[in-house]
Amino acid sequence: MVSGSCHCGAVRFECDGEPSEGYECNCSHCSRKGLLLWFLPRDAMRITAGADGLNTYTFNRHVIQHQFCPTCGCQPFGLGKKPDGSEMAAINLRCLEEFDLAGVKRVPVDGKAY
Repeated sequence: MVSGSCHCGAVRFECDGEPSEGYECNCSHCSRKGLLLWFLPRDAMRITAGADGLNTYTFNRHVIQHQFCPTCGCQPFGLGKKPDGSEMAAINLRCLEEFDLAGVKRVPVDGKAY
């Protein structure tokens, strides 16, 4: 299990599993924010604090609800659905606590093409 938070700590979450790779998307949103994402089933992720205060940003096809803290502006995760309709979470690996990013394989994604 891993846990994380936004920068100020108002939003906290935990996830089952251990990420081995992170997706680096080159779309305008992900590249500007420097997101490194780990996708997992929605039921493997739990928001443990701050769920009521989260703000949501969507763009392009409005497939992912990018969740961010209104206090510090940090985006710890996004929520959405896969093409088959199953719910998923996109965790910003940079928001995990006590996690070594150096051991994560980075997978480039051409989000500009979508």
